[in-house]
Amino acid sequence: MNFRKRVNLSPPPAVSAQVGLGLGRRLGSRGDEAFVEFARASSARLLHAAYLLTGDRHHAEDAVQTALARTYAAWSRVRSDDAYAYTRAVLVNHITDGWRRPVRERATDEFPDRASPVDVADEVTGRRWLIDALSALTLRERTVIVLRHFFDMPEAVVAGELNVSVGTVKSVNSRALAKLRVRAEPPEEPATTTRGAGR
Repeated sequence: MNFRKRVNLSPPPAVSAQVGLGLGRRLGSRGDEAFVEFARASSARLLHAAYLLTGDRHHAEDAVQTALARTYAAWSRVRSDDAYAYTRAVLVNHITDGWRRPVRERATDEFPDRASPVDVADEVTGRRWLIDALSALTLRERTVIVLRHFFDMPEAVVAGELNVSVGTVKSVNSRALAKLRVRAEPPEEPATTTRGAGR
């Protein structure tokens, strides 16, 4: 099976934006409605990306709140530029600080809220598989996968954002995809023998 058919890194249509929206309202109460609107529009996608990166909903929510708070602190400077790119970079940098220090991760069965799927069984199976598959990757591998395939960023842009070479991005991406392909392979069925065969 092609793992790309099984892994959907695109954001679901109804991921909850309440985490970022709540923070946006608190900060925006100081009089900047533009930031409230920005938080409302971007927090769902950021939360989904953070969840893919961390594998933990609570950690993801904390990371998004941190990224939005830092964006608000620099709002006068970034609002007229690409505020989303700035927030995305802050989010990724905040999470990937874990490359340089141990981070205790815990497994979770939770996932950001999604719209009611057409097939619940397939949805649950795909969700469990995705969590399992991403947990087999290192944080660096997950980060490259999310930037390349969730945010659809070119290799050169990913390299610049992570401050690594394009060659490093290519090799990490290739290694991560190879791991995901292995996870996507269906399990081998045990050989069956016919009772009384050969008699």
